[in-house]
Amino acid sequence: MFERPRSGERAVLVHLNLPDYKDQEDLPEFTELVRSAGGEPVATITATRASPDPRYFVGAGKAAEIRDCVQREQADLVLFNHALSPSQERNLEQLLQCRVLDRTGLILDIFAQRARSFEGKLQVELAQLRHMSTRLVRGWSHLERQKGGIGLRGPGETQLETDRRLLGARIQLLNRRLEKVRRQRQQGRRARSRAEVPTVSLVGYTNAGKSTLFNRLTGAHVMAADQLFATLDPTLRRLDVPEIGPLVLADTVGFIRHLPHDLVAAFRSTLEETLEANLLLHVIDAGDEQRRGHIEQVNQVLTEIGANAVPQLEVYNKIDMLGETPRLERDADGTVRRVWLSAATGAGIDLLESAVAEFFRGQLASGWLCVPPSAGRLRARLYGVGTVLKERVDEKGNCWMKLRMSRRELDHLCRGQGLECVLESDARGEFLAGASQAP
Repeated sequence: MFERPRSGERAVLVHLNLPDYKDQEDLPEFTELVRSAGGEPVATITATRASPDPRYFVGAGKAAEIRDCVQREQADLVLFNHALSPSQERNLEQLLQCRVLDRTGLILDIFAQRARSFEGKLQVELAQLRHMSTRLVRGWSHLERQKGGIGLRGPGETQLETDRRLLGARIQLLNRRLEKVRRQRQQGRRARSRAEVPTVSLVGYTNAGKSTLFNRLTGAHVMAADQLFATLDPTLRRLDVPEIGPLVLADTVGFIRHLPHDLVAAFRSTLEETLEANLLLHVIDAGDEQRRGHIEQVNQVLTEIGANAVPQLEVYNKIDMLGETPRLERDADGTVRRVWLSAATGAGIDLLESAVAEFFRGQLASGWLCVPPSAGRLRARLYGVGTVLKERVDEKGNCWMKLRMSRRELDHLCRGQGLECVLESDARGEFLAGASQAP
């Protein structure tokens, strides 16, 4: 197999138009991916075919043109804006005499550069090993077992089989370590669930401005840059919303079209933050010409990880680039569906906070609860979480408390005291509390 160089920045980009295929790759996005990886595109070669060639993906003539371009530009690698089979990748490397990488390999390389946390590095390595394991076939043919004849019989295991065994052992080790991290994340989510702290997760296409919005809302200093996959490791911060109280805001990795399945599988523990969220803020680049397609791609990934049922609020970002004004858009029922804002300038952030507060207010129960004298601990807990709006004491010593809080949390507190949670409506509660109030 061709010995791959360790370094390489000058890249020739190859893009194939396939008219009969529904999901076409985007060439400008691919160019941004290359730049995000630190590559320098020196030439772009395009072609049109009815279907990919089984040997070189492109035709033999176009492959020769790519070879001439590599020699002329003294390029270090060739990047294909498509998924190549292992055999196509090997054939191209033999022909071009330089490193060949497909779209999946490029995205994996970017993730490897961006990973900072222990979990992120484990996830990226696992995805890389899974991708690499399919590219070992015939990679060590010069070390195969020898056959036939006395003195020509080789050892019982080829170098290829040894590599496969070592890769398999490493993958198992990474899976065990990630399982431990996943359990730790689940413990954190259970603790937040017991404390009834809602979670809001930022999702969206890569480079839509999620990290900038995250920093604007929480005052954090998460890396925010105008490049694809600037954020890889998830970050959680507290966000205080008026009338609602504390929330947990999660900044997650951005999505992209045809996100490699190995990455989705490796990052499943991270993406569970999205799956367990109470509300998704779907951040969209308002000025992106491909925004409709990007919205579909994000929703497709959400469906793949099982988060399509989580309530979603669309946030159209970067309106400062369009000269738009901040605004809310509601549906026929009066529910906020879209917020237009600029995370960079802060315009419309107050509208987003009010929309989030409105969503969670709709999840709150409101009414009067009769707390008997024996349940003093429940009364103290209700005051401790700051949900008591009004209180009256009747002639029997019962406390009538007007509450506004999560129904789930209220049920949990009442069950802890062995009480049945029965909320009276506002008018009836006022009547009962006032009619039986001691003089």
